[in-house]
Amino acid sequence: MNRFINFFKGLFKFVYSKTFLIQVVLAVALTVILCFLALEWLDSTTNHDQRIVVPSLSKKPIDEAQALLEEKDLRLKVREDSASFNPDYPKYSIIEQNPAPGSMVKENRKIYVTLNPSGYRKIEVPNVVQQTRRQAEPLLVASGFKIGKITYQPNMSDQVLELRYKGKTLKPGTMLMKTSTIDLVVGDGSGRRINLNQ
Repeated sequence: MNRFINFFKGLFKFVYSKTFLIQVVLAVALTVILCFLALEWLDSTTNHDQRIVVPSLSKKPIDEAQALLEEKDLRLKVREDSASFNPDYPKYSIIEQNPAPGSMVKENRKIYVTLNPSGYRKIEVPNVVQQTRRQAEPLLVASGFKIGKITYQPNMSDQVLELRYKGKTLKPGTMLMKTSTIDLVVGDGSGRRINLNQ
């Protein structure tokens, strides 16, 4: 029993001794220093506080945009999905980007861009022959074409008799670039008919 009491007396004496208090202070200080160093290391490796302003890449060619992003430690990634041709932008220039210009991002972030195609895609000319001009014009415009010169020919009705493109007869179903201008040959409703092939 005395040994047990003596053990606890010695333990209490040690706990309240100067040596023990110095060791506790040193252990706490070492723990604080190690935590601080670990947090600093994490901040430096994850760029926790680093922010880069995303520049505007609008209308820039791909090589110029890539060089600009590399200067800022950012990466360029071209989206594979196709975009509609925009005549306000140079061919193969950037028309969209994500994140948007002015966004704050971390170093090495990918900036996704969409390129302007080289031109309008080809679309099929609808069959509007034998339809009235009032029916034919909206259908051609809705398909993506422009209406050019209207030529009237003697005919019993006011129907479209022929389509022309750059002076040549145009068959329905032909593939033309979107926004191409199509001329119409329309009957004048006079009741007379002539052969357009003459």
